[in-house]
Order: sequence, then structure tokens, then C-alpha cells
Amino acid sequence: MPESQPRTVYFEHTALGAYIRCAAICAETGTEVVVMGPVQATLHDLERLARRKLERRLAQDAGEGA
Repeated sequence: MPESQPRTVYFEHTALGAYIRCAAICAETGTEVVVMGPVQATLHDLERLARRKLERRLAQDAGEGA
């Protein structure tokens, strides 16, 4: 996929006591990553972190096949 086209990413948020679990799922590949943060963190910050982690995982997966 060209870098100019952003991937569709779905986010799932789950409150777990004093923490929030934020999962990011790539719509094209089904790859999922999870980050955890304090309940005081904004969802935007957790989603940004999860998206970066997902992009890194997808890049790693693409490099393994080469």
C-alpha cells in the first residue's frame, strides 16, 4: 500500500480499574496491538500510541517476508 494512503484502523477501549486498555486493529490485515495507560490519559493520546505501535508491527511483518 502506498504511504500516501492511510490505513483504516479501528480502536477498542476497555476500562480496567485504574487503567484503560486501547486496542488498535488494522482493517486490511486484521493485525491487532494493545497499549495500556492510566485512566487519566486522554483517549486521543492512547490511540496515537496504539496507531504508532500498529504501524511499527506492520512494518516489521512486511520486512520478515523479504
